[in-house]
Amino acid sequence: MEASLHTWLETEFTYFKVEELAAELARLARDDQDFILGWIRRIASTHITLAWQFGRRAPALLPRMERRLLEAWAVHTCDVFDRTGLQTALRVMEQVDSFDQAQHQHDAAGALFEDFAPVLGNFVCGLSGRRLRIEEGDAAWTDGERIVLPPLVAEFPERDDNFQLAKLMVALAWAQTRFGTLRVDHARIAAAYAEPERALSRLNALETLRLNARIARELPGLHREMQRLATLDSRLTPAWQGFADRLTRNEASIDDSLALLDAAYAEPQCPRWTGQLDLRPDAVAAARAARLDMEKARLRVRLAELLEEQTENRASPASAEAHPATAEVEPRDEGGRLDFDITLDGVPLAPPDDVRQLLTSVYLDFGEIPPEYLTPAGDGEYDPNLVFDRPEDPDAVWHGTYHEKGAELYPEWDHGRQHYRKNWCVMREKTVPPSHDDFYRQTLAKHQGAVKQLRRKFEALRDENRLDRRQTQGDEIDLDALIEALADAKDGREMSDRLFVRLHRAERNIAVAFLVDMSGSTKGWINEAEREALILLCEALELLGDRYAIYGFSGTTRKRCELFRIKTFDEAYDDEVKARISGIRPQEYTRMGFALRHLSKLLNRVDARTRVLVTLSDGRPDDYFDVYRGEYGVEDTRMALLEASRTGIHPFCITLDREARDYLPHMYGAARYIILDDVRQLPLKVTDIYRRITT
Repeated sequence: MEASLHTWLETEFTYFKVEELAAELARLARDDQDFILGWIRRIASTHITLAWQFGRRAPALLPRMERRLLEAWAVHTCDVFDRTGLQTALRVMEQVDSFDQAQHQHDAAGALFEDFAPVLGNFVCGLSGRRLRIEEGDAAWTDGERIVLPPLVAEFPERDDNFQLAKLMVALAWAQTRFGTLRVDHARIAAAYAEPERALSRLNALETLRLNARIARELPGLHREMQRLATLDSRLTPAWQGFADRLTRNEASIDDSLALLDAAYAEPQCPRWTGQLDLRPDAVAAARAARLDMEKARLRVRLAELLEEQTENRASPASAEAHPATAEVEPRDEGGRLDFDITLDGVPLAPPDDVRQLLTSVYLDFGEIPPEYLTPAGDGEYDPNLVFDRPEDPDAVWHGTYHEKGAELYPEWDHGRQHYRKNWCVMREKTVPPSHDDFYRQTLAKHQGAVKQLRRKFEALRDENRLDRRQTQGDEIDLDALIEALADAKDGREMSDRLFVRLHRAERNIAVAFLVDMSGSTKGWINEAEREALILLCEALELLGDRYAIYGFSGTTRKRCELFRIKTFDEAYDDEVKARISGIRPQEYTRMGFALRHLSKLLNRVDARTRVLVTLSDGRPDDYFDVYRGEYGVEDTRMALLEASRTGIHPFCITLDREARDYLPHMYGAARYIILDDVRQLPLKVTDIYRRITT
């Protein structure tokens, strides 16, 4: 044990007294020793000081705490270190000692965030309103765009009850967004009182009363669980019972809570209900301010686009331009779900999903759709590509103005820790700058013989027919079925009517995403071969009609993970896409996990029977002066591939790395990759490989 601790804690550079720790561990059972040593090793891969502190505390904590709880605290401490640094993580580590024996009995049955978050994420997605994401934090609260929950919910001695409590917290956060709690300026309202915090707590309690009643009507099953878990509802003072009588009416709104605030503020007691959330005005205001202008711009642009489509479909377009366009929106409640009727320039319109989502979010902020949101944007008024989807300058990270606004955050698997680093990779999508040159024509001319051959192969694949036997009607008699039917009739049994063969054209229902390595190591021959291969692939896929997308990836550290749009699933293979393929150029390093996770998410949005993710690479996962080199990068990539496989995606790798046999079988499995020894083979082989893996 001493030798291992010296190695893991790097004691030649520290003052840790591992001999004392080893002696303390020696008094424990072997199973307990292995548990503590295993976690010291895992945590040391994040920071040796945290590992040392865990080792010092764990022997005393293990007899009175479940292992799963100790593991949760260890992982949470590492997550805090990832987000905020060593000092905050050490404070979290010290909080383990603050639990008393009674609290431990509850905590042993606590619900862990990593266990309940995936389930409750699906739960909240099924509720009406703005899409909310679930994140881990210090307490339970929402800013209207995310729901933050603590790492451990341990209010009750039974684990199922604690899970139900976490679900209740999510429902209350959703209700705050759905039913108007976040529509007002809480900080301004509280500032009007001598004790703003007292006013804020009273307003929060009033709103919790009102929202509990709304949940009872919208989610009666969950409300029954709320009643079972409730601890204070039956002990309301007469004043608070009066508040409850008013706020539980069907028509009660945030205005009723505000009207009662003066009376509630004067009350000496303020009840707090089971599952009640914190109210954080600053976070709510910041999220709302960032959202309003963006959604106004987005909605006006989309209305302008819909108006343009509507005008093009009219027999007399000129009449549409004789007066300013107008839009009218009527919200309606469809069984608890918000929906909207739109009239655009006097014509009823079924709103597309993205417009419906925008209208829902705006309605939640205002309780109506303000008239200024319903004026379609004029020409040049907004550039939707700049306004909506990207930060002003994705490359500003290297100029001192870096922030994570506009980026997507992805987890990364830490093999040493055996857990994910949450929200670790900062990813931005960028478009490959198009190069309008002769590369496309030169490629077709260079490979004209191969192009003719692949067209014949893929046309045959497209037109492949299948015989469906034993049909009730068809093109020919099914002799086998007829013989069996005659034999049945001779034996006195009922004769089948399925006596025909039908010639059926095979329907391909495939979506494929190509992920192209754009790291610096692809310079020269490899870059040219990749681009030629993509041209030939697109030519073949256009014949087949398969839905496909092409993205490139590169990165420099976890803070600059870049995905390059070359062709999306919805884009046509036109001159612009051809120019982007020509414009593919080597970038930085090969951080791969984030790209696989993002492409998996895009693929899972496509309605297809078969979804394939093909990676085109020239080497192993790698990054700049980063732990991503070596085992860490290979294991994160492997985990991203496993995540994709669990959702039904079929990953495959085409690589030019002759040393790939050392790591690709571990990452992809024995039969899901191919190694090309000669880069010049790539354009000629890749279409044949695609044909094999999709048939």
